[in-house]
Amino acid sequence: MEIRPDERTCLFIDGANLYAASRSLGFDVDYRNLLRFFRGKSRLVRAYYYAALLESEEYSPLRPLTDWLAYNGYTLVTKAAREFTDAQGRRRVRGNMEIEIAVDMIEMASRLDHLILFSGDADFRRVVEAVQRQGVRVSVVSSVRSSPPMIGDELRRQADQFVELAEIAGEFTRRQTEPRQRSYSRANTTETNENETTDLL
Repeated sequence: MEIRPDERTCLFIDGANLYAASRSLGFDVDYRNLLRFFRGKSRLVRAYYYAALLESEEYSPLRPLTDWLAYNGYTLVTKAAREFTDAQGRRRVRGNMEIEIAVDMIEMASRLDHLILFSGDADFRRVVEAVQRQGVRVSVVSSVRSSPPMIGDELRRQADQFVELAEIAGEFTRRQTEPRQRSYSRANTTETNENETTDLL
């Protein structure tokens, strides 16, 4: 991954997208080491983490992670997610953070040399193009090795640099997990499994 030591850099992490990609590839992200990795390679201005949370639950499985991130160097951006039941009767949670990420990217662009987006959502292509017109270099971190591939072709072509998540994962991997064989919804819809607990820190 090409990062220059003198570059003012900012991370924009689509939490749901990174989680889906890392689980598909069979590892958990160590967010402490992820921050350390990018601080060691550039002038890291800020690291944003975006997550949709269910306000209706007294306890959310994401809450320990988001609380930890907020106190350990990340700028946490959250909003209320919407819960619904799909056609198969499964409980689903929908929480799209695209607008929040796009707004922050545009607002931060004038203060950055390098923007690093952790998402493969092709809908970001247009905002990446807008940021590039301001002279900011944009790297996209996602995966073509996941099943299914997480990176949209349009976004991959637009980025100045595409970084395969699997190739840099060793810098911030906590532990190996069993790869998931779950399809990824482009609508940013995730299935909630109340019996599943994952150590994310």
